[in-house]
Parts: sequence; C-alpha cells; structure tokens
Amino acid sequence: MSDFAEFAVHNWVLLLALFVILGMLAGSEILHKLRGVQTLNATEALRLINDQDAWIVDIREGGDYKDGHIPQARHIPFATLKDRLAELGKAGDKPIIVYCRTGATSQSACVLLKKHGIANVHSLNGGLPAWQDAHLPVSRKKA
Repeated sequence: MSDFAEFAVHNWVLLLALFVILGMLAGSEILHKLRGVQTLNATEALRLINDQDAWIVDIREGGDYKDGHIPQARHIPFATLKDRLAELGKAGDKPIIVYCRTGATSQSACVLLKKHGIANVHSLNGGLPAWQDAHLPVSRKKA
C-alpha cells in the first residue's frame, strides 16, 4: 500500500486526470440514459430496416452524403431537421434510424425528434463508419 501512496504523491496530476476521465465517462452514460435515446449497432439497424421497414435518415451535410450513405437513406441535414419534421411524421409507426458521422449528433437529433412527438427513433451508434466496419453497403446515388 505504501508504494501506491508514494506513487499518488508523486503523480497526483495523473490521478486527478484519471478521476476526471472516469467522471466524464460516467456522466456521459448517465446523460445518455436520461435522454432516453436508444442506440443501435449496425446489425441491429439492419434488422430493423429488413424486418420493420425502418426509415433511415442521414443528418450529415451534403458533401458527406454525396461521398457515401446508407442505401435508401433520406438526406435531412441536422440544420434543417426542425423544418422538416412533417416529412418524418409520415413514417407513422415505422422506426426511424438516424445517423451522422460519429453517432453524437444523431443522438441530439433523436432527442429533438422525440421532443416533437416522433417516438420510435434510434441512433446508429458509431455513425456511418460503424456501418462500413460491419461490411454493409454504401451508396453514392442520390436518394
């Protein structure tokens, strides 16, 4: 135990950084649970698409969308999402899968959609790179 105490005294900055990082990770998980956003991995998203005819919404900017997107994805940039809520309301009871570049912005988009009464929304965890890592198809055609 004295070795740890000596280490802690000499490396207090490292220990402080460790506790800050652990606190941020825990806080992120707590915030995620409080927001009530359900995240999916690529396989789960594909299952929703195939089994329940889920809508896919790409909220990245236009250039990113043109570089590659999930087939049949509707392109609704995050900046215009609030103005196009009626379009997403047409999904009815079908699930809506929202994705972005990393998965962070799509969670915010899901919160916005839920706030406006669209309840069956999911965020693709890891965004488009997670989809590609699962060796799933990417389209460069306009949807």
